[in-house]
Amino acid sequence: MDVRVERLAEQIKDRRKALKLTQDELADLAGCSQRFVRALEAGKPGVRFDKFLDVIGVLGLEIELGHRSDRR
Repeated sequence: MDVRVERLAEQIKDRRKALKLTQDELADLAGCSQRFVRALEAGKPGVRFDKFLDVIGVLGLEIELGHRSDRR
């Protein structure tokens, strides 16, 4: 698994636990399934981006986008 994906999955899981939420509770709040939350926390590829945004929104997390310079 990509180190960045692994770290993101870890941050999501850590934040959920810090908020004392179960995967089921987070799923209910985000309007998705517990299976989706489990896959997200495991860093599985192919998760739906809209649901991902719903989950991180519930957790109070943000995504910061930056421009990666072209390194040749």
